[in-house]
Amino acid sequence: MFEPFPGNYVWNLSVNLALAMGGSIGEITEANKPVMDAALNGADEGTAAFFESWCGLADRLVELAREDEKNGHPLTASERMRRACVYYMTAERMQKHGYAPREEAYAKMLAAMLESARLGNRNVEAVEIAYEGSSYPGFFVKAPDRDGKPAPCMIHTNGLDSVKEMIYWSGIGDDLAARGISTLMIDHPGVGEALRLRSLPGVFDSERWASAAVDYLQTRDDVDPEAIGIMGWSLGGYYAPRAAAFEPRIKQCVSWGANHFWGELQKRRLMREGENPVPHYWEHVMWVFDQPDMDSFMAWAPNMSLNGVVSRIAVPYLVTHGANDRQIPIEAAHMSYDQATASPKRELHIFTHENGGVEHVSADNIAPSKWYIADWIAETFAELDAAKLNTAELGAAA
Repeated sequence: MFEPFPGNYVWNLSVNLALAMGGSIGEITEANKPVMDAALNGADEGTAAFFESWCGLADRLVELAREDEKNGHPLTASERMRRACVYYMTAERMQKHGYAPREEAYAKMLAAMLESARLGNRNVEAVEIAYEGSSYPGFFVKAPDRDGKPAPCMIHTNGLDSVKEMIYWSGIGDDLAARGISTLMIDHPGVGEALRLRSLPGVFDSERWASAAVDYLQTRDDVDPEAIGIMGWSLGGYYAPRAAAFEPRIKQCVSWGANHFWGELQKRRLMREGENPVPHYWEHVMWVFDQPDMDSFMAWAPNMSLNGVVSRIAVPYLVTHGANDRQIPIEAAHMSYDQATASPKRELHIFTHENGGVEHVSADNIAPSKWYIADWIAETFAELDAAKLNTAELGAAA
């Protein structure tokens, strides 16, 4: 992993995620220079200085993008807005809940995303998913037209601290679209707009909001209602299989980074085992799951377990993990795979130094993991389609 801040995993992870989303290493290096000393004080201290430097970079890019648009260069403007979105996102994600300036940065991030999409005529549609008397937002990335035939679609969940814009800029939607598969990227309860603007906290029973996403997709005439899958990275490695275990309309599942025993893992976090994904970690998790204090959170956390859950998955299931994942131990991947005994096609794939992407959700080298996952999804949908055709032919022959 690229580590510009020696010994500060959390800050280095943020930089790597920004690079994975299309950030410029030259711009990022300049934004990092003023905060190199602050990074030596640990993950939590100095995040306000990080915020100021990275938001300053993003503000400058927005100004340049507006000049580009004014001068008749919308595609250049779109790319600048893309990177501004990434830098605002990175700065906001690093802050403690309740830090007032993060709200403005989040609003700027949302605006930069929409401007980049508009200026670049990007393949992304903002959608709303009805959910328990409210709604949560998502992005729909459409597969190329197949002579009017509906396409398969993957629901892509977030993790503990990512947002739908991060999923989009990772490029996984484009990778799947190139293989004939649409993607619905969601800010489900506990993340992104659902948490920040709708006050929808995270829940352990992810099938609640995943079923709402399936309901939505089944209203679209460009989605095959019998070819809907689910995938999730980081904590999504818990959310996605949990949903696949209890929502029968989901036809395949991918854990992009296993997360089998996240609740139990919180006890290890207290013992300082493993790295945290964000600064101010305990404040963050209590905010995400609407727990008033640490005692309440630690009593609630054991709900987040896949023991007795993945054994219910009756659809194809891929588990991936980075060999050097410093947040979630590799034993989680083996547990999810070993317990998924009802899956008709289960696979465990560990990303190594030989094939690339060894850190948490391959943040150090995201491309090989995206390609592998996208290929597996496409092959699995093709196999499911072939099996459906064979069944239909046998029925007609009988």
